[in-house]
Amino acid sequence: MVEYRAPARRAYARPVRDLGRIGERVAIPALLAVAVFAFSFLAPGRPTGRLDQPTLDELYGERIMVFAGFLALGCAVGALVARRWRWPLYVFAVPAWLIFGSWAGLLTASYYAAVARRRVVPVCLAVIVFTSYLVAALTVYPFRIEFAIWAVLSAALTVGLPTAVGLWVRERRRVFAGLTERAEQAEREQQARSEQARTLERARIAREMHDVVAHRVSLMVLHAGALEVNAPDEPTATAAALIRTTGRDALQELRAALGVLRSGDTGQAPLPTLDDLDNLLEQSRAAGIALDRTVEGAPRALPATVERTAYRVVQEALTNVHKHAADAAASVVVRYLPDALEVAVRNEPSSAPSSLPGLPGSGAGLAGLRERVELLGGTFEAGRRLDGGFAVSARLPA
Repeated sequence: MVEYRAPARRAYARPVRDLGRIGERVAIPALLAVAVFAFSFLAPGRPTGRLDQPTLDELYGERIMVFAGFLALGCAVGALVARRWRWPLYVFAVPAWLIFGSWAGLLTASYYAAVARRRVVPVCLAVIVFTSYLVAALTVYPFRIEFAIWAVLSAALTVGLPTAVGLWVRERRRVFAGLTERAEQAEREQQARSEQARTLERARIAREMHDVVAHRVSLMVLHAGALEVNAPDEPTATAAALIRTTGRDALQELRAALGVLRSGDTGQAPLPTLDDLDNLLEQSRAAGIALDRTVEGAPRALPATVERTAYRVVQEALTNVHKHAADAAASVVVRYLPDALEVAVRNEPSSAPSSLPGLPGSGAGLAGLRERVELLGGTFEAGRRLDGGFAVSARLPA
């Protein structure tokens, strides 16, 4: 069966995305804090807007620590506003009313308002604040063109620039989210196509098995039934009945396997477990194998997958005994351990080559059992014994 596998989700996509978000949350506030610090030294020489007031140097003089304290307070306000991801408009409104007293908060709040709201909202707010700057510059008496220019530049730096950066970041996030959604949608579609391909392949295999294998086994059961009815003696009738019963059981298991292939579930017919082991051993004894069974430990209910796998191990081992040492004695051991289940099938060496025609085989039975056992976290061993016999054993965690 051809497997169609969807490409694995990129393991590095989420860490890179998380690092990008962390970098954005750290870098942007850091840049805003630097801008706050730098802009403080570019503040107007006459902070009240009145030309008859002293400059900053004349106002503070040696009391520069007072100015440094206000600067630190402004940076602290900016850092606090930078963490306000909720209610950005309310955060914007507070420093907007105190625009000349805490423009650092206004700078950072304008950025986060642009990031969190639609484009028209931060643009309108920026226009309002810009107008307030302009009105303040025009109401200074006497009018000075350089103060008006400074007001425009101040509005551009404290509101216009962070608003523009916030809008760019918001658009970048929107584009990135769209690309991520498209990639995830493409991956889901690829997985759906792969699942559809697997379903079609299973259905094709199920049809071929039904048309070929089930048909042949049904004919074998019919011929065996006819031979049982018209057998010339009792041994022939017994052998024909065994063939008919075995073929009928094989058909039931085949239908269950076809149900798995068609729908992906276990079908309507129950799959064999350790409760069906006695019937399997009786069939082998009826076929002429001297078979002994030993149970060690206290039997208990185990997961269905464990019991089913143990049953398949015994079944495949006995099939090999029928093929290669039909005249040899064999033993089956089922051992219940506190944390595991062990099954072992051992046969003595064949005393003479079989006169029966060789049964076809692919040699993949034991390899398939090993894979089946290891998928459950168990161990599997199969090999020839020193005396010439053969042994198959499996240990399954339970």
